[in-house]
Amino acid sequence: MDTRDMDKRIKQALDEGTVVRPEDREEVWNSIEKELFKDKKRGDTIPMRKRGGLIKLAASVAAVAVIVIGLNTQPGLALVNRIREMFEPEKNITQDIEGSKEEQNVQLNEGANAEYVIYVDQERYKMVKDADADRIVPNPPLPERYPEVSMEIRQVADKDPEGLVREMESLLKEKYDDVTAPQPVEDPVKGWTVRGLGGSSWDSPVERVYVISNGKEGSFVITQRYFLEAAEGHGARFYHMLKEFYIVGE
Repeated sequence: MDTRDMDKRIKQALDEGTVVRPEDREEVWNSIEKELFKDKKRGDTIPMRKRGGLIKLAASVAAVAVIVIGLNTQPGLALVNRIREMFEPEKNITQDIEGSKEEQNVQLNEGANAEYVIYVDQERYKMVKDADADRIVPNPPLPERYPEVSMEIRQVADKDPEGLVREMESLLKEKYDDVTAPQPVEDPVKGWTVRGLGGSSWDSPVERVYVISNGKEGSFVITQRYFLEAAEGHGARFYHMLKEFYIVGE
């Protein structure tokens, strides 16, 4: 189950579930909290001020769901496990990099204003937070002879994805002769994508933009920049990191 469908699944579970006795609620909460926080120390390897708050939020959602559908039911345990996995401080993912399967440790990072979280391969990249956007960049930086490599994430609060991706298409056409038409996608995120390509040389710049709903009236714009030779390297790594992007909200 895709964690992006978690709200819908929880709502469905709540609608279909049965309420347990109020006196059982504290025991249920304690069980969930113990499970979520076992073997964790505050501040472990996570560059986020609000990591604890995010995990507590996940625990709260799990508690509500399990209180209603039952701690020992299969749906209840599945919900707890999925939420726990979603907010693990770090985890391993399997990536297809340059034709080979590679297992990589990724760590949880919090985006601007705590509106989203994303798992970052911190052996190779770091997140840099600017006033209007966050950027995931190589660490250490690439030599100057290489074109820019980055994944930028910014939020546009008042524009919907379908209209905004058309604007991104126009901006790309000002920079590149080869620009694909916007198209809907389900992977690595659900939304729209458009791509600009600056030539056929090894160092020709590639700029791929994803535009997705922010769950309200606006959008997130994720712009991946790399070069043609790095499409199966940095491009693939950005793709897999973006699969681990989750909107949290306030």
